[in-house]
Amino acid sequence: MKSTSLLIPPVRKRLVSRPRLARKLEEGMETKLTLVSAQAGYGKTTALSEWARQCGCPVAWISLDKYDNDWSAFWSGVWAAIREKLPGFGESIDFLLEPASAASIDTAMSAFLHELIAVHRDFVLILDDYHVIDHAAVHEAIRYMLERLPPHIHIYIASRTELPFPTARLLAKGEMNAIRVEDMRFELEEGVVFFRETTDLSLTERQVAELFRQTEGWVSGLQLAAISLKRSGNIADTISQFNGRQRHISDYLLEEVFGHLSAPLREFLLATSVLNRMNGEMCLAVTGAADSQDRLEQLEQLNLFIVPLDDRRHWFRYHHLLSEFLQQLCAREHAGLWRQSHHRAAVWHEREGLYEEAVEHYIKAQQADDAVRLIDVIMLELMPLKGNVLLRWINALPESSYAHKPTFELYYISKSLMDGDWNQGLQRAQRAERRFEAMKAFIPDPDWKQLMGNLYYLCGILSYLQQNLTLSSEYFELVEQCLPEGSSFQMSSSKRYVGHEGFMDMLSLPHDLHESEQFQLRWIKTWEKKKNYPFVGYFYITYVLLLYEWNRLEEAELYVMEAIGREDLRTNVWIWIHLGIASSWIQRAQGRAGQAFEALDQLGARTDSPDGEVIGKRIRAEQAQLLLSQGQPERAYEWLLRSGMSHLDEVTPRYFEEYLIMARVLAADNRTEDAQLLLEELERLADQEGRLRGRIKLKLAQSMALRRSDRPREAFAPLGMALRLSEPAGYIRSYLDEGPIMLEMLGELVNELPKEQQAAVQPQASLRYVQSILEAARSGSVASHPPLANEALTEQEEKVLDLLVEGFIYKEIAVRLGIAVDTVKFHMKNVYRKLGVNNRTQAIERAQRYRPQK
Repeated sequence: MKSTSLLIPPVRKRLVSRPRLARKLEEGMETKLTLVSAQAGYGKTTALSEWARQCGCPVAWISLDKYDNDWSAFWSGVWAAIREKLPGFGESIDFLLEPASAASIDTAMSAFLHELIAVHRDFVLILDDYHVIDHAAVHEAIRYMLERLPPHIHIYIASRTELPFPTARLLAKGEMNAIRVEDMRFELEEGVVFFRETTDLSLTERQVAELFRQTEGWVSGLQLAAISLKRSGNIADTISQFNGRQRHISDYLLEEVFGHLSAPLREFLLATSVLNRMNGEMCLAVTGAADSQDRLEQLEQLNLFIVPLDDRRHWFRYHHLLSEFLQQLCAREHAGLWRQSHHRAAVWHEREGLYEEAVEHYIKAQQADDAVRLIDVIMLELMPLKGNVLLRWINALPESSYAHKPTFELYYISKSLMDGDWNQGLQRAQRAERRFEAMKAFIPDPDWKQLMGNLYYLCGILSYLQQNLTLSSEYFELVEQCLPEGSSFQMSSSKRYVGHEGFMDMLSLPHDLHESEQFQLRWIKTWEKKKNYPFVGYFYITYVLLLYEWNRLEEAELYVMEAIGREDLRTNVWIWIHLGIASSWIQRAQGRAGQAFEALDQLGARTDSPDGEVIGKRIRAEQAQLLLSQGQPERAYEWLLRSGMSHLDEVTPRYFEEYLIMARVLAADNRTEDAQLLLEELERLADQEGRLRGRIKLKLAQSMALRRSDRPREAFAPLGMALRLSEPAGYIRSYLDEGPIMLEMLGELVNELPKEQQAAVQPQASLRYVQSILEAARSGSVASHPPLANEALTEQEEKVLDLLVEGFIYKEIAVRLGIAVDTVKFHMKNVYRKLGVNNRTQAIERAQRYRPQK
């Protein structure tokens, strides 16, 4: 039955020719988007279907309904519609239908657009009744696609409302063709033709003009008027009774038309109004009328707002105006008939194997038990692709109706977990825990352990995310008792990288990292011998990052290699990528930059995921960070130019790390203001997302940017804030990774700063903590940077060095260049670093020996 939504609706034989509207529709072949926007009854579908049959190129059509208001359902329908016209289309992008793709719209839509580019001729996609879609990710995907649509692909959208995403840019660039109410209204001449050729009514032009005045050229209003006038004994009096605007006229005329039908036909209309689409067999099941097919055809002959859906006149639907009128009337004044019709429709759909439609009808018939019975049958099938539909059903049912179906609760809780609604998820899980424990006597012991083990597993994760490590351990102990081999929820493999935004910075979750160390290590040791336990990968990643931050590099390398050696972790792309990135950090910190580069190259080349573009973006950013650490900012800046990113972009949680690296590259390229602007945006995001570790790194990046600027002393304020935030956690590596400039600042903080500046920083962090970072650097556990002979001096650094060679002291150089003495010192430290020297004498000697004479 659903396939009827992919057919171009047939048009009536007696149809008023509308050349002006047809030309307007044809103009859409010169644009990306044609929006046909008008309220119900203006003939949007009729106009589009007539044009589509005559446009001369392939047209994919989908009539949307409430079942499509879900990421997977929507794109499944679009995909199927296109394949009706282009067999084989999109065979490589079936991942687009997965709910996870909604979290990576750029990746999903880029793949979809790549398939559309391969279509070598004009192609039209029509989305009818788009107003039924209110899924934010679908809207964003359509917006993204329209901005990048190839010129031979044209999208037509029919909607009762304006589009819920910005279209001003498309309109300004001439890439949007807007058809609105004023274009859809009949002109007076068309109205005259309509009454003369399609209604068999003999009206004067004055009478037609009066109807036009009353209906404002509203097509359905004229049709309703024609039906009413045919029964009128006095046409002039009937016309004079019309008053008010469209909503009033439609109510009046529908009641007028409906009231003049025979009682059996009225009951037939009310009963069948519950159906989205119908044929004679379905109507027989709902009404008991043996002549249902004849009645459908009779309604069509009466022009009573019934729309055929196929050329054989086998499938029909009611016009939206009539359908809404009938449903409101039936639910309001004929409640018994309303529930009975939904019940019979549910039984028919269930018998035909159309379970989704059956569930909808059972819910509206207030038969919760039957709805729950069917949902239980199809839940596992719907969970991967139609999670929002399941949630809508569960929310529509009283909790008491599915209290005996624990899988409902488990699904609801797991959805809360993935959606980031952790507090509500844990509360619901703990309520479910009490109910499930009461069921023990009524469930076989193996089934009960499976049920409780899965619930304890979800409770354990939610407790961890709520930073309650003690409670989390208690739940994981219960999982071990019930399911020694693990919960079914953590066994599945995943090629997806996206959809983990809430888990990107798990080291930020626990406030006490020493408590976290014991927690992570305990459960790694508990689960490390299990062969199929991919969940342990999240603990490996967090523990390795913790060891890395504490500069315990040998231990970190030991655990990261242990994790990489597990076969079960290779099946989870997100875990695998983050283990690889952590491995490259460790190698870089140990002075093995070449191996770190190679590891990142191999990580990207060996990853099989539909999210390859997002993964590649992260890996290339990590390579740029590595180039910076090796004193090659020019090559890092080349990455930035190729990345397609800008410091003015709207930053999303998924690309937090990439934009942080961009800020570092901008600062290294002396674009300090751009770097600071981006860092401020990232800081707002970090505060909003609760990323403590991210905030620390941001403060360090701000400090480094200021140190490289002409305001070097201002760098100590964000540095002091970073030290205050990181001291309780004992961070070391974040400071060492910044390199010699950061170590210089920390050294000045301890030894060289004026007392008033030390006082401004010291309340935020103890000098003992600063000294521990410097001691870690001196211990040799951090690789020293090689002389940066390939890093050019800036123009200002060249001027400072020239004057130094000529024998000027710092104060004289400051006067000659019009800068502060502190700024001269800052530039000289950069000169020392870039020349690989330690003092003024060595700098002069090296400059005289290797620099060309000026």
